[in-house]
Amino acid sequence: MAKPFFLNGYTVSPESISPNGIVVFKDAAFAQIIPNQKQCEAYGYTYDKTTGTCNAFNSNFLLEPALNNVGNLSNGSGNINGLASNNIQINGSNNTTAGNNKNCTIIGNANHITNAVENTTVLGNLAEATANNSTVLGGNASGDNLGERQNITLMFGTETTDNTVSDSHLNNTSGSFFAIPTDTIIAFQTETVGVRIGGTGAGNPGDFKAFIETGVAINESGTLSIDKSRSTIANTGTTSGWTCDLTVSGTNLVQTVKGANNRTVMWATTIRMTQIKTGVAL
Repeated sequence: MAKPFFLNGYTVSPESISPNGIVVFKDAAFAQIIPNQKQCEAYGYTYDKTTGTCNAFNSNFLLEPALNNVGNLSNGSGNINGLASNNIQINGSNNTTAGNNKNCTIIGNANHITNAVENTTVLGNLAEATANNSTVLGGNASGDNLGERQNITLMFGTETTDNTVSDSHLNNTSGSFFAIPTDTIIAFQTETVGVRIGGTGAGNPGDFKAFIETGVAINESGTLSIDKSRSTIANTGTTSGWTCDLTVSGTNLVQTVKGANNRTVMWATTIRMTQIKTGVAL
C-alpha cells in the first residue's frame, strides 16, 4: 500500500468527500479521522465549528439527494444523511451521517456518524460514532471540536478451543477492532466473561470466569501506550489458565482472551470508554 501524501508538518490528509461535501481524512495508518480546524484549512477546505466538520462545499439540505435513502425520519433543522443511509432516526439539529449507514438513532446537536457505521445510537452534542453497534454520548459545548469529550460503549466477542492467546473482535466480527484517534486519551473499564460450552477436557459446560480490567490508553501523535490493572470477579468450575487482556497494536485497542486445551469457551467483553480528543499534538 502506497504511503499517503501529507503536507509538510502534518500526519493526516484528505481521503474522500461525501455527497454533502464533508471531507474525511486519513492518518499514516490509513485510519479514517475527522480533521480539526487547522488540518482542514491547511488543505484548503472550510471548517464549520458548529458541526465540527471539514467541508469541500456548502450543502443545501433542501437539495439533498434522496437516492437509496429509505425509512429516514428527521425532527429538527440542518440534519443531513449521506447517500444510501437507511432507517436513520434523528431528533435534533445539524446532525450528519456520512453515507451507507443503517439503523442508527441520533438525539442531540451537531453529531456525526462516519461512513458505513450501522446499528448505532448517538446522544448529546458533537459526538462522533465510528464503530458498528456502539453507543456514544457527546458531552461537548457548541464551540468544542467533534468528539472532543465523549463516552463510548462497545462489545467484543470470540470463541476459543485451546490455550492460545486469541484476539476478541469488535461485534464478534473477524478482523474488526476499535481505533483510538490521534492525540486522544481514553479511560476504560472492561467487563469480560467466558463460559464453557463444549469440549472433552476436564470440567463441564457451564464453567465460567469473569474479569474486570481498568486503565488508560493514549495515542500520542500516532503511538499508542496503555496502563491497566485486572481482577477476577467470579470463577466457577475448572477454569485454570483462563484469562483476558486489553492491549494495543498499531492504532487499535485489542482485546485478547485465553481458554484451555480441549475446552470450547465462548467469550464476551463490554468496553466502556471516556474519551478526550485533544486536538493538539501530544
